[in-house]
Amino acid sequence: MKLGIVGLPNVGKSTLFNAITNAGAESANYPFCTIEPNVGVVSVPDSRLDWLADFYKPKKKTPAVIEFVDIAGLVKGASKGEGLGNKFLENIRRTDAIVHVVRCFDDDNVIHVEGGCDPIRDIDIIDLELIMADLEMVERRLDKAQKAAKSGDKRLRREVEVFEALKAHLDGGRSARSFPGGEDEMELISTSDLLTLKPVIYAANTDENGIADLEGNEYYKAVLSRAEAEGAEVLPICAKTEQELTELDEEERSMFLEELGLKESGLDRLVNCSYDLLGLISFLTAGADECRAWTIKKGTKAPQAAGKIHTDFERGFIRAEIVAFDDLKACGSMTAAKEKGLVRSEGKEYVMHDGDVTLFRFNV
Repeated sequence: MKLGIVGLPNVGKSTLFNAITNAGAESANYPFCTIEPNVGVVSVPDSRLDWLADFYKPKKKTPAVIEFVDIAGLVKGASKGEGLGNKFLENIRRTDAIVHVVRCFDDDNVIHVEGGCDPIRDIDIIDLELIMADLEMVERRLDKAQKAAKSGDKRLRREVEVFEALKAHLDGGRSARSFPGGEDEMELISTSDLLTLKPVIYAANTDENGIADLEGNEYYKAVLSRAEAEGAEVLPICAKTEQELTELDEEERSMFLEELGLKESGLDRLVNCSYDLLGLISFLTAGADECRAWTIKKGTKAPQAAGKIHTDFERGFIRAEIVAFDDLKACGSMTAAKEKGLVRSEGKEYVMHDGDVTLFRFNV
C-alpha cells in the first residue's frame, strides 16, 4: 500500500512524514523544501503478530508494510506547471490513496502561503488543481474515444457518453469520486487513472491545544464536516507532538499519549484509517521459520489469499486450516485450539476474515 502525503506548503506534511516514518526528511519554514518526494516504508503495528512471534519464537517476523510518499507542497496553478507543478501530480498518480494534510492551527511564526489559516479554502485549492489535471486527462481520453467511435462500435460510443458526462462533472469543480455513475460507468472511469478518484484521508494538523480540545477546534470541525459530506476519512493529528513521540522510549511514549488523552499514536491511527478507507484486512501465518502478516482486500477468498504468498499456493490450493487469532490466544496454543474444535478446514469459497491465522494446504 502506497499513501501520498499532500497539501499546501507549510501545513506540516514533512513534519508528519518524519514523525510516522522517522526518516528525517528536511522540514523547513519555507515553500518547496521538499524537492524530491521522500519515501518511507513503515511496518504496520500489529499486536497479534507480536503475540505470535513471542509464542513461536520464529527465525523471522515480517509485518505488513505501508509506503508513505511525502510530496512537495502544491500551489494554485500546479496543474498548469506553477510551483513545482505537474511532476508532483505524477507522484500522486502512483499512490493508492491520498493523505491530505490540512493546517488547523494559527501560528504567526509559520508562514502560510495563502496569508492565514482557512482549512476549507486550502482543501479547495488542492482539489481544484487535482480536478484540473484530471480534466486534461479526460479530454485526451474523450478525444481518442470520439475518433475511434466513428467506426460505429457500441462499446466506444458508450465510452464517449460516459466521459462526456464525467467532463461536465469535473468542469463543475467536482471530483471524479463524486461522479454519480453506476457500477459499469465507474469501472470504465477507473481505467483512466484519475487523481480525484483516489480515496482521501484528511489529516487535520492541529497544535497541542487543538488536539486536546477537538470539540472547541473550529478549524477541525470544518474539516470533519467536509469529510463527512464527501465520504472521506478525517484524522485529527498534531504532527509536532507525533515528532516528539518518536524521540521517546516505549514507556515514556505511553505515558505521554495518556496525558494527551490518546490511546494510540498517530501512525497507529493513520494505519487503521488507511485500512478502513481502502477496505483492507490482514491474515496471519505462523511457525518456527516465520510469523508474518499479509494484507488483502476484504472479500478475498482463501485461494486468492494463498496466492499472496506464492502463485503455486493458489494454483494448487486444496484447503486452508484456519483459527481466529482471538481463539488461538485464548486457548494458548494451536493444540488446545484443535482440541476445542476451533481450528476449521475451509475450502475454495471461504472468505477470509481479519486476524485469521492460516495454514494453506496445496499440491502442484
